[in-house]
Parts: sequence; structure tokens; C-alpha cells
Amino acid sequence: MIVEAQVRDYGFSPAQQDEIWRRRREGQSFSLIGRALGAPMQNARRFVHQSGGVRLTPQQRSERHLSGSEREEISRGIAAGELARQLAKRLGRSPSTVSREIARNGGRDRYRAASADDAAYARGRRPKQAKLAQRPALRALVEAKLALCWSPDQIAGWLRRQFPGGTARQISHEAIYLSLYDPVAARQSTAASLSACGQPGPCAARRSPVGLPGGASSAAWCPSPPAPPRSKTGRSPAIGRATS
Repeated sequence: MIVEAQVRDYGFSPAQQDEIWRRRREGQSFSLIGRALGAPMQNARRFVHQSGGVRLTPQQRSERHLSGSEREEISRGIAAGELARQLAKRLGRSPSTVSREIARNGGRDRYRAASADDAAYARGRRPKQAKLAQRPALRALVEAKLALCWSPDQIAGWLRRQFPGGTARQISHEAIYLSLYDPVAARQSTAASLSACGQPGPCAARRSPVGLPGGASSAAWCPSPPAPPRSKTGRSPAIGRATS
């Protein structure tokens, strides 16, 4: 039996979780969300970041695919000696669909409904190639901006303005977050060295200066720059002083 990956609630009720995602869609900061819910800001941030900043939805199967109950019918039909064509007619499916189902799951002698259903579920969850891995030019643009410590929100907004109507050069901020946070991001959408730059640092709650893409409401993405070196006297060296 395959179990859906669990998301940690960090003490938030289902109603509070809905509220967190609603406020994030509106662009509210984690500090504001924490105050509104009466919870630590860090808990709200960890709750959102654990899924790469994207709300996970349960996997749903298409009606085109065989259901668990249909696989049970196939298993019982095989035990009763029915042919694939007879089973298909009873289920309202194509004979080729039933034949493939039986063949890929051990044949008539080894077919088991439960294991066949688990295998189908696992195939549906296989990692898909990320958009950044498919489009090298887009990946180069995103990596360049990450190297400048732009946030995913800023990058996505900049791409929309630079390439209006060109979906090949656009990507959502959620997809960038997934490339940075998703452990399956052995998708290798972005270079590991730049992923380190993409992780929120100690100043993640600090506001970016007005003028950067995303405006003053976007969270800063990189640690603060190091302080200037000090002289032996303990004072910072003068900046811009003429030398003899």
C-alpha cells in the first residue's frame, strides 16, 4: 500500500492552513501572517517552505485509467477463466486496455489487483522533468538572477515583463521554489551552488530596497554583505580618501 507523503502542520488547524495559503497568495509577509494567527512567524514560514512554497494537492486519477475496483474485477475474472475480451466488455473498456493491464502485471498466472493498483499509482508519481531542465536558455536566466540574490518572486515578475507573451522564457515563482527546495530536485533544475544562494538567509524577513523587481514588498533573499575590514586601530578605513 502506497501512502501519500504527509505534510507537517506545525500546530496549525486545517482552517488556519487555508488562511496561511490565502494570505500568501495575497502577498502578505510571514510576520503579518504570524500576528494574524497568533502563532510564531517561524512556524508559518516553515509550514510553507516544507513544500517548496507550493500547496500540495492529493494525487487524483483520471477516469481514463483503471480504478482499484476494476482491477479487482479483472482479478476475479481471471480466476474464473474469463478472457480479456470478455472482461473488457463487462467493464466497458477496450480489450487492448485489459490485455496490457494483465501483461504488465505478471500475466494471468501472477496478476494481483492490489499490487497492480500500487504499481499504477507509483507510475503516476514518477518525477517529471522540470521546466528549467527542459529549457537551457530559461535556466541560464534564472541562474543569473539567483546569483544576484534575486528572490523567485522577483525573477518570475521580471521574466513576465521582459518576455511578454513568450511562455518559453517565463516560469512561475512556485516552479523556481520547487527547484530550490524539492528533494526530488535531483531534477537538477539549477546548479547546487546557486541553490545555496536561493536559501533564505538570516535576513529573509528584511525588505528589499525600492527599485528592485517586486518592489518594497519583496523579501530580501541573501544574507547581509560583510562589514568593511577594520584597521589595527579598530576603526573602519576611510572610503574615498585620496592617496598621496
